[in-house]
Amino acid sequence: MDIGAIDHLECYVADVDDSAHFLRDAFGFQVCGRGGPDTGLTGCRSVLLRQHGISLLLTTALDEHHPAAAYVERHGDGVAVIAVTTPDAHAAFTEAVERGAAAVEPPTELKGDGTRVATASVIGFGDVVQRFVERTHPTGPFAPGLLVEEHPGAIAPGLLRTIDHLAVCVPAGELDRTVHDYQSIFGFSQTFEERIIVGSQAMDSKVVQSESGKITLTIIEPDTTREPGQIDAFVRAHDGAGVQHIAFLTEDIAQAVRDCTKRGVRFLSTPSRYYDALPERIGALGVPLDELRELSILADRDHWGLLLQLFTESRHPRGTLFYELIDRRGGRTFGSNNIKALYEAVDRQRAADPEPAT
Repeated sequence: MDIGAIDHLECYVADVDDSAHFLRDAFGFQVCGRGGPDTGLTGCRSVLLRQHGISLLLTTALDEHHPAAAYVERHGDGVAVIAVTTPDAHAAFTEAVERGAAAVEPPTELKGDGTRVATASVIGFGDVVQRFVERTHPTGPFAPGLLVEEHPGAIAPGLLRTIDHLAVCVPAGELDRTVHDYQSIFGFSQTFEERIIVGSQAMDSKVVQSESGKITLTIIEPDTTREPGQIDAFVRAHDGAGVQHIAFLTEDIAQAVRDCTKRGVRFLSTPSRYYDALPERIGALGVPLDELRELSILADRDHWGLLLQLFTESRHPRGTLFYELIDRRGGRTFGSNNIKALYEAVDRQRAADPEPAT
């Protein structure tokens, strides 16, 4: 199956204006388009946000028949659609269905302003849809005839460059099946796996990546033979499988963290003692240790180079979806040595906050 990169993520949300304002104010996204019944959308309102190679489409249902209504009622705000580029949406849809995918939306076409956009959708995992997107002009209108855009094709500036990966939580027993589906249906390859133990909790994870190398999912399931932990909590609060966090790639994580912090983003804290052993653990950093400590940035090293990353607190009412900033200075993996630090930090946030509503 010929799949390129992530074209966009569509998030179903309860309040599209509030969600758009947050992403604009907190992370520097620009509102580049709007749509609703007056522009050709049926039963919903949508806002398109962009920053460099990242496109986020936020959608709120206006009636109970739109799929965003049931999604938000069951899961709360979250990533509902992972849209990927392909040279032939009809062929990708047909191949996926033949390989066992459940069809969601048959191939459809949008035309206007001298461009054509074809889409088709199947189920990816849980209630998350995998959308195939074929564009005759990649820099043309996002959804001709449905969204009114400001400066279509223009690159929105900012410190965030692209979507590095998505972290997905699945219920216990669904990890292998989800990985198998992405391999057998979408042609992804498994590139990594590990077991993570944090105190009395444990979880298993596997990473799958598209043949193009431009789409990466880290899929995690809880070990229910151990004490319940945050993966169990996510699955319970989200009511099933879903995207736990979106990782935004940046080329200057220190500046991005400072900028987002000034904008009001709250990041997970890292104990000072983490940095005491950092030089011995990963060697020369090439980054001031005091700067990492000040900003709580996590660091790791693999065979290829250095990886810097930091995670936000969740502002989701259910305590589910959050974000990651990641800066790859040669590193190709996912900060295996930082996973424990991340989950310990999330546990500290969970302990400090009241139990999220479901």
